[in-house]
Amino acid sequence: MTSHVLPTYARVDLAFERGEGAWLVATTGERYLDFAGGVAVSALGHAHPHLIAALTEQASKVWHVSNLFRIPGGERLAARLCAESFADQVFFCNSGAEAMECAIKIARKYQAVAGHPERYRIITYEGAFHGRTLAALAAGGQKKYLDGFGPPVEGFDQVEFADIEATKRALGEATAAILIEPIMGEGGVRVVPTRVLRGLRDLCDQHGLLLLFDEVQTGIGRTGTLFAYEQTGVTPDVMAIAKALGAGFPIGACLATAEAANGMVAGTHGSTFGGNPLAMAVGNATLDIVLEPGFLARVRDNALLFKQRLAQLKDRYPTVIAEVRGEGMLIGLRAAVANAELVDALRAERLLTVAAGDNVVRLLPPLIVGEAEIAHAIAAIDRAAARIEGRLAVQAAPHGASR
Repeated sequence: MTSHVLPTYARVDLAFERGEGAWLVATTGERYLDFAGGVAVSALGHAHPHLIAALTEQASKVWHVSNLFRIPGGERLAARLCAESFADQVFFCNSGAEAMECAIKIARKYQAVAGHPERYRIITYEGAFHGRTLAALAAGGQKKYLDGFGPPVEGFDQVEFADIEATKRALGEATAAILIEPIMGEGGVRVVPTRVLRGLRDLCDQHGLLLLFDEVQTGIGRTGTLFAYEQTGVTPDVMAIAKALGAGFPIGACLATAEAANGMVAGTHGSTFGGNPLAMAVGNATLDIVLEPGFLARVRDNALLFKQRLAQLKDRYPTVIAEVRGEGMLIGLRAAVANAELVDALRAERLLTVAAGDNVVRLLPPLIVGEAEIAHAIAAIDRAAARIEGRLAVQAAPHGASR
């Protein structure tokens, strides 16, 4: 079958026709447990009735009016996000990359308005992934994503992962901000130590810089608190979120303090579709669920159970699973074999996962999963690891040895 879709993805030959909760049903009728979550997007699973009701109700009213007019749903969602975070103001867009672009512009504009237009450079970290726009790619600095697209966008100084001393050496008269993911998702589910984040906060305060957090993957409950920064005691000046905020509907948001966003006046930034009534209805509905009393506590409890069971599997299959990483329901299995092999083996067991850097397999279950889904996933991982271990044993056996 000829596809007219631009071939920028190495797609698996698998398609889904419907979903319910943590499960997806393929066009073949096979059921898959979805621990890929649309890459950390489907935080409330599939076909959540509250989200369906909110979207359907809004769809029967108005879809789009543009930001030339007030959008009541956006006013409400912004107020709720600010009430639950450090922020005073929110800019709505359509994706994580757009949210990061806004954060970068806020940092540069902040310095210009403060009388330091020469300050435009941003320190970032090895292994980071901040999106696919040219500026976001330059911020991430990964050669495999930059090759072939001409000179990288100027203004980013990349240093070693979570290295305070390297960060200090990178500081200069043109530095405007420091940008980091509290937990690197694409970069291998690497958790930045709290002491490092505190050190970065101190550096920003000492040198008049803004601290930018990329919580596109960690935000809206993924790590067991609404935002990952809450677990560190370190507060950023600007934060990008997306993915789970719409639980499947495209939404991005850039949150900032009033001081940081001081220069973002009328005309400095915009988005035609950002903050549209449909997206705002879904974003508010997502917060309705995630902010329910006890919801995030259940996420933390189930995440602890899941990691404990995964640690047991690591001990049982050390030739397959080298390490269990992450926080909350952002979990990484650093594989002792090629991570692509483990992803394929898990999919053969009808468990969907996502590969990441550092030879990691990401497990990104919906935040609504309970013990039954966790037990099902553990059994699938057990079977897949046992099959890989058996293959490794056969390969290691002397030629002709009996079994």
